[in-house]
Amino acid sequence: MRRACCHRVSAGPGATAALAAVAAVLTTMVGTPAVAADTVELPVVRSLLAPGEACASASGRSAEAEPWTVRALGLSRAWTLDEGAGVTVAVVDTGVGTGVPGLAGRVRALGDAGEDCVGHGSFAAGIIAGARIEGVGPAGVAPRARILAVRGTDERGAATPGRVAAGIRAAVDAGAGVVYVGQALATREKELTAAVAHATAGDALVVAPAAPDALAEDRDEPGGYAPAAPWYWPAAAPGVVAVTDFGPDGGRPANAPGVRGADLAAPGDAVVSVGPKGAGHYLGSGASLAAAQVAGAAALVRAQHPGMTAARTARQLVGAAYPATPPRLDPYAAMTSVLDGGPGGVPEAAPAHVAPPAPDGPRDRALFVAGICGGLVLLLAGAGVALPRGRARRWRPAGDE
Repeated sequence: MRRACCHRVSAGPGATAALAAVAAVLTTMVGTPAVAADTVELPVVRSLLAPGEACASASGRSAEAEPWTVRALGLSRAWTLDEGAGVTVAVVDTGVGTGVPGLAGRVRALGDAGEDCVGHGSFAAGIIAGARIEGVGPAGVAPRARILAVRGTDERGAATPGRVAAGIRAAVDAGAGVVYVGQALATREKELTAAVAHATAGDALVVAPAAPDALAEDRDEPGGYAPAAPWYWPAAAPGVVAVTDFGPDGGRPANAPGVRGADLAAPGDAVVSVGPKGAGHYLGSGASLAAAQVAGAAALVRAQHPGMTAARTARQLVGAAYPATPPRLDPYAAMTSVLDGGPGGVPEAAPAHVAPPAPDGPRDRALFVAGICGGLVLLLAGAGVALPRGRARRWRPAGDE
């Protein structure tokens, strides 16, 4: 797989300001195009809190219609096959609120990861495995998968390579089959690559954003933004599925960091999911949220094919994706396509069936009968010669006159 590489410098505000410009999120039609869309104003999820900023609280607003992402990914069709039951997806991020109704009974936290002050980890977990409450609103890609909350940042959302690497290792050691990482870091290639290698050895698939959701402000240039790094980690490590985002119109926000070399693209703009507590919803945007969609799809594939390895799961996701640049996630195709050497594979030739040897009894009887018949024929032939000669000699021995 190619790895994410960013060369352009993004202009414009950060992710929060970009989403604030979209004051109302359009959640798409339910059922048929004739049904009107539902417009709901939602608070914006954050990935990092400023010093002294209050923790995220429960949202008082809910989106009751089906989000555009469900239809874009064809999830209704995929759910006829499997909903991710039996697969554990680790969320290495800001934590996951254990009291979120859409995740009730399916979240296990390591250490203090059951608390989410920022809200980003809970939001991502909802994208991966959230269930509808009373049959309405957004649902995760794999609504029956289990979530393992793992701390990958500090309480305010600041990530370091050491924290993320430790989170990946802890997730694998705790039995996660899919490891979602919410951060894209520009440093410590070796440390994060070693953590991914640990995941590969443990047959866990790591999914990560190919670039940050937004570029940091440039301290040396007021109103400007720092240049993009050539590579981001852990997405650039071998074996990781690196993901970029697209929005309802198929494009990306104008301020999004430029991305080249991502393995997959998935819905990541104007995405609706849960907050760190309560039944309300938040709105979010960025490659980190697109990566959560892919992590959920990986759970569907591994649930549909329990014996499939992490490496094969990655090949299914990428190989069965809708052809584009980069390929666009198609969960149903990933669950059903038979790629070269993939699920089902080339059927093995049926073993040849050789008839068992005939039993000896009938054969021996046949030979015995044939022998008797042959003897009788010889006897009769001999008699045919001997009788005339015997009569001519009047039955005297030869030489007796």
